Amino acid sequence: MRQVGSVLWPKLRILQIYGANTGVGKTIFSSVLCRAFKKHIQKVHYLKPVSTGPLNEADDHHMSTFGSNVTSQCLYQFDEPISPHLAVRSAAKPLSDAEVLEGVYRELKSYANGDEGVSVVETAGGVLSPSPSGSSQADLYRPLRLPTLLVGDYNLGGIGTTISAWESLRIRGYDVNHVALFAEDRYDNHTYLKEYFHDRGVSAFSIAPPPERVPSLEEDTQAMLAYYQNSSETAEVQGFIGRFLAEHDQRISKIRSLPEQAEKVIWHPFMQHTERSKDTITAWDSAYGDFFQSFTTKRDVATNALSKAEKSLLQPAFDGSASWWTQGLGHGNPQLAIVAAHAAGRYGHVMFGGAIHEPALQLAQTLVERPENPRLNRVFYSDNGSTGMEVAVKMALRASVNRFLGKRSADHRKLDIRILGLKNSYHGDTMGTMDCSEPSIYNEKVEWYKGRGIWLDFPTIKMRQGQWLVEPFDSRDESASKSLSSETKYFDTIDDIFDFSNRQQEHQAYTSYIRAKLLESVEKHGVSFGALIIEPMLLGAGGMMFADPLYQKVLVEVAREFHDDRSWLQQEYDASQQESNDTNWAGMPVIFDEVFTGLYRLGRFSAASFLGVHPDIVVNAKLLTGGLLPLCTTTTSEAIFSAFLSNDKTDALLHGHSYTAHPIGCSVANESLKTLTKLDTDGTWEAYKKDWTSQSTSTAATRHRNKNKIWSMWSSSFLASASHKNSVDNVFAIGSVLALTLKDPNGSGYASTAATGLRDKLLAGSGQDDAVIHSRVLGNVLYLMAALNTPGKTLQDIQEIVLKALK
Repeated sequence: MRQVGSVLWPKLRILQIYGANTGVGKTIFSSVLCRAFKKHIQKVHYLKPVSTGPLNEADDHHMSTFGSNVTSQCLYQFDEPISPHLAVRSAAKPLSDAEVLEGVYRELKSYANGDEGVSVVETAGGVLSPSPSGSSQADLYRPLRLPTLLVGDYNLGGIGTTISAWESLRIRGYDVNHVALFAEDRYDNHTYLKEYFHDRGVSAFSIAPPPERVPSLEEDTQAMLAYYQNSSETAEVQGFIGRFLAEHDQRISKIRSLPEQAEKVIWHPFMQHTERSKDTITAWDSAYGDFFQSFTTKRDVATNALSKAEKSLLQPAFDGSASWWTQGLGHGNPQLAIVAAHAAGRYGHVMFGGAIHEPALQLAQTLVERPENPRLNRVFYSDNGSTGMEVAVKMALRASVNRFLGKRSADHRKLDIRILGLKNSYHGDTMGTMDCSEPSIYNEKVEWYKGRGIWLDFPTIKMRQGQWLVEPFDSRDESASKSLSSETKYFDTIDDIFDFSNRQQEHQAYTSYIRAKLLESVEKHGVSFGALIIEPMLLGAGGMMFADPLYQKVLVEVAREFHDDRSWLQQEYDASQQESNDTNWAGMPVIFDEVFTGLYRLGRFSAASFLGVHPDIVVNAKLLTGGLLPLCTTTTSEAIFSAFLSNDKTDALLHGHSYTAHPIGCSVANESLKTLTKLDTDGTWEAYKKDWTSQSTSTAATRHRNKNKIWSMWSSSFLASASHKNSVDNVFAIGSVLALTLKDPNGSGYASTAATGLRDKLLAGSGQDDAVIHSRVLGNVLYLMAALNTPGKTLQDIQEIVLKALK
C-alpha cells in the first residue's frame, strides 16, 4: 500500500524552507544554506517541488548557477508566473496533492542511498499560498512533517506576516525551530523578530540583503557569487548549520529511545506487562489523515542492516482501530485544529457551574434538535464515555426509584435494584459502569465488582460463506427452548434482516422469551429493574458482536411495558404512543450507550434509528470531537431531568468534572458534527450506498431499503470474498466498521489468540517502505475501522491486503 508519510532517513538530513510571504528571499536563503552545508557534507541536493514562471527564471535554474555543485531538481514546472492553482488550470494539467507528495517522496528517497547527504526542499509563495490542487501549501506538505526553516518577511508589515506564518505552521504540527531574516535597516524587522522568537525557544538568524542588481549580467553574476560565498561563511549561518545537523541526530536518538524509556515509566492500558518489552512498543512520531507515522526497534534493526537505499526510520501505518474508535475525520485535521486553537485563545477553560458559554449551548442545541430522537431535550457534559455512562445510570435509577417508591424514599436501599442488559456488554471501566456488565475479563477480578444486573443472551447477525444470517444463541435455558427457534435464519440481503414487517413470527417469539426472563428474575430472585442499558446494534469491547436489531427493538418494547407488580402481563404495549413525541417513559428508563455506535459510525447519526425506537437517555463520546479531544454528552428527556427537581439540594444530580463542558472540546464537537452532517448530505457516501443497494425486487423490501438502507464503506464484494476464506468463520460490515471472526478450534472469546496471526501479518507488511496496517484484536475477532472521510482508494488497498493475508 503506497502511502506517503513522515520520512526520517538516518543519513539524509532534510530541511524544508517556507516563506512568510511571496518575494521574501526563499531561494536566496536556499542558495546560501546549500553552500554552507557543502562545507560539512559533500552531497547536497536542492528540490523545488512546484515552480511557476519562465524556465530561465526558475529557482532550480538559479541554484544550478549559484549552488556550487549542488544538484538541483524541479518536479513540476509551469511557464506562467502565476499561482500554482491557476497555472495548473491554465495548462489543463490537473495535479493532485497525492501526486505532488509521491513525487517529492520518490525524489528524496533517491537521495537516501546510504551516503551522508542534505536536501533542501523549497516551497513556492507563502505558507498558505495555494498548491496546484487549490489546498494550502501548509496542508499539502504536512504528511511529510519535515523540519522547517521559515524565511521571515523583511518588508513593512513583515513582523505580523512572519509571526502569523509561524503560527499557521505550528498549528498544523510542523517543527519550526528556526527563522531566517534579512538584516534590513529601514524597518529593522530582524531585531524585533529575533527577540520574539528567542522567547519562544526558536532560533533566528540574519544575513545581509543581496546586492543591488547591475545591468551587466557578468558583473551581476560575480556579485551574487561573492555574496553567496560571504554569507555562507558568516557565524550566524554556520551556527544554524551546526544546530540543524545536531537536531537531526537528536531527533533520531529521541525516537529510538522512546520505547525503552516508556518501558521504564509507563503503565499501559489493557496490557499484561510481563509480555511487554521495548521491542513490542510502537512509538508514534506523528499522525496525519488515516495513518500513524510509526517507529519500531525491529524496523530500526532492518534499517541499520542496509548500507544502500536506506529505509526511513518512520513508516506509515493505517490506523485500523480508529485510535480506539475515536477518529472520525482523520488525525491532524487542520480544520479541527484551527477551531481548537481559536477556542483556546478565546476561553482556555472556564468553569461551568451555574454558567454557560456559546460552544456548550450550541452543541447542546444541536443534539436536542436532531429529529432522530424527539424524547431528548437535556444535555449533561462529562469527559469520556465511561463517566458519561455513570451519569446515565444515576439519572435512570433516580427516575425509577422516584416513580415506584416515592421521591427519595429510604426503602429503595432495601431493594435489589438491577440493570437489565445484554451479555457481552461493556459500558466502561469506572466502578459503577463495570457493575452494569456481566462478569468478564474486564471486571471479574476487580475487588469491589458485584455485577448488579440481569443479562440476556441474544441472536447475532453475520455473513458466512457469502450468506447473511441471524444466528440464535446457544442456550440450554428452558424458557428459550419453548419460545425461540434454534434454527439459523437465512436472508438474501442485510436489508431483509432490518425489514421487521416481514419478521412478525420472530417478533412474537422474542417478546415471549424476554417477558419470561423478566418474570423469572422478579419471581425467583426478587429483583427490581432500574433501567435497561444496551449498546444498540454493535457490542464493541465485548467482542464486536452484531446484535439482531429486531431482538433489541423487542427488548426495548418489553422493558417499556414492564412493572414489578406484574400488571404489564395484562396490558397491551402501545408502541405508537411510546414512540411519539411524548418524552415521558414507561416500565423502566431506556439507556442507549452510543459511545461507540453513534454519530455516523454505522452510517447514521443515531444507532437508535436502526431499531425504530427512541431511548430516554443517550450517551455519546469518541466521534463527538472527531478524535481530537475527550468529551462526552449524556442527553436525556425532560421526564428524567424532573426526577432531580426539589427544594432539597441533596436531590440534585451531584456529579461533575473540573473540565465539564470544556470550551475547546465543545467548539471542536460543533465543527465535527457540522462536517459529519455535510458528509451525510453532500453525496460523499453515495458510491458506498450504491455498492450496497440490493438487487431484490420485493416491493416491501424495496420500500424498506429506500427508507432505511444499510451500507458500509467496506465493499460488499470484498465482504463476500472474505467470508469464503478457509480461516474465516464469519464477517460483517456496517458503516465504517469491519469485523472478521476467525475459526478457533479451542473456542472463541477474548482469551483466543486466533486473530493475532492475521494482525501480525498486516503489521509486518511487505518489508519495504510501503504502509502497513495497525489493528487490534478482540480474541478471535480482528476489526478494522475507517474514518468517515477515508479515501476510497485507501480502503481498496486495505481490502486487497486483507484478502491476501487471509490466504
